[in-house]
Amino acid sequence: MKKIVIASGNQGKLREFAQILQKFAFEVVPQSQFQVPEVAETGLSFVENALIKARFAAQHTGLPAMSDDSGIEVDALDGSPGIYSARFAGENATDADNNKLLIEKLTNIPEEQRTARYHCVIVYMHHANDPMPLICQGSWEGKIVLEPVGQNGFGYDPFFYVPTHNCTAAELLPEVKNQLSHRGQALRALTNSIEQERK
Repeated sequence: MKKIVIASGNQGKLREFAQILQKFAFEVVPQSQFQVPEVAETGLSFVENALIKARFAAQHTGLPAMSDDSGIEVDALDGSPGIYSARFAGENATDADNNKLLIEKLTNIPEEQRTARYHCVIVYMHHANDPMPLICQGSWEGKIVLEPVGQNGFGYDPFFYVPTHNCTAAELLPEVKNQLSHRGQALRALTNSIEQERK
């Protein structure tokens, strides 16, 4: 079983990674098991930040590393919070803090203008000096509702309405969310790329 370090401390992300990758015979190990410290996300795009995190984890562990950088882009806010989704309300913001700020900014925006999408970029580095890391991405279209609905998921999920299923992301069962979501799309593309390499 191939061991891969996941360069994230986000429990929600780690859970989704493990669920999706289990069928591909990967042993997913969080970077916390190796005491890998958090690295500053100094990039100006999802791709740059994902590369920074994956390379850092690979350097510290000597193992292949996978990192995701993801966030939500709201059209009425000119694409914010974007790469700052996890720290929209400040460096140590909680999901509740970030959601509160998002809704404050959108309170007076009509429903039809609250279109949004989740983006996810996943990077897989075979080793820390990998000159050709695998990079895959996924996007998930929806809109923002002003009242939270649902108990599943994490982050902005209770406020992210999914038109195809007439509910929020937080109302979806995990297996359904993994089929639809930006992270599910990116992970499937990545596992396909890894499978091709093995042939």
